[in-house]
Amino acid sequence: MNIESENTGSFKANEFIEYSDKSVVSKTIIKKPSGNITLFAFDKGEGLAEHSSPHEAFVQIIDGTAEINIGGTIHILSSGECIILPADIPHSLLAADKFKMILTMIKN
Repeated sequence: MNIESENTGSFKANEFIEYSDKSVVSKTIIKKPSGNITLFAFDKGEGLAEHSSPHEAFVQIIDGTAEINIGGTIHILSSGECIILPADIPHSLLAADKFKMILTMIKN
């Protein structure tokens, strides 16, 4: 789903995506050759396994608390906090409690 094509006007990001039991839910807001903006909702105990990307990304937590491991360093972020995921550095995410985030990926 690409919200651009829906012409919905303004919205509240944390209300635009819902949690789902034992799941990670994602919703694409913008998808362009230059980058993407995606909303995610992680149920408690869910996560993304360690991986890396050739692109930098900006993560903003919009609800709950996330555990983000970047290159072996664990960062605990709560609603309103942000972090950069550097290109080519392994990272993973874990929902110690359920959380929602906005991921903005910038492509070179």
